[in-house]
Amino acid sequence: MLIAAFPAGPWGTNCYVAATAPGAECVVIDPGKDAAAGVAEVVREHRLKPVAVLLTHGHIDHMWSVTPVAGTYDATAWIHPGDRHLLADPMAGISRESAGMLLGGDYEFTEPDDVAELADGASLELAGLRFLVDHTPGHTEGSVTFRTPWGRTSGGPDISEVMFSGDLLFQGSIGRTDLPGGDHTKMLASLATKVLPLADDVVVLPGHGEQTSIGRERATNPFLLDLLDSGTDNAAGRVTRGL
Repeated sequence: MLIAAFPAGPWGTNCYVAATAPGAECVVIDPGKDAAAGVAEVVREHRLKPVAVLLTHGHIDHMWSVTPVAGTYDATAWIHPGDRHLLADPMAGISRESAGMLLGGDYEFTEPDDVAELADGASLELAGLRFLVDHTPGHTEGSVTFRTPWGRTSGGPDISEVMFSGDLLFQGSIGRTDLPGGDHTKMLASLATKVLPLADDVVVLPGHGEQTSIGRERATNPFLLDLLDSGTDNAAGRVTRGL
């Protein structure tokens, strides 16, 4: 399996391109601001054909380039219905500080021509890959993660799955819940029901920052440790991340 990644735009949002191998069809995950050129470079380098764009949620730093990327390659854009309205009105989910970064620009956002909606527990067969969808509200109402089976690595440890976590889970932190559509109680429930049950060897590819693993976060992430220790909301004062 081939996974190419690069940070895009002023928020350093990780955009991922996943394929079975060079020369194959591929899936683009979270093309944020200024991501179109990076996607094109990866596609040229590995001779890929994008057939789908997956969005972990509708915040502008993760979907800014979804329409141009989907339109360029005639690809289907996938998003949870809870965040679909943000495709055409991303300012509805943005913070005042982030909106200030965009003032002075003349931007118009529209849905891609082909949009499909994600459902909790869905299994998507795209570009020869299988993506399991988990609805994980908290950062936004329509936040999801995507998990894809991996298997034995050559000369390395076994990896059961790779999870594209969006702004649910980061290395040492979790997504913020103080933006429109955010809900800290739902975030903790998503972490408890959709993250903690996963195997330690699952590799986590987050929306921002470096990759990590479920085992590492279970052992060191203060938010997960609080959930494991007491099941109560003791983490409200800690630093969270995201747009």
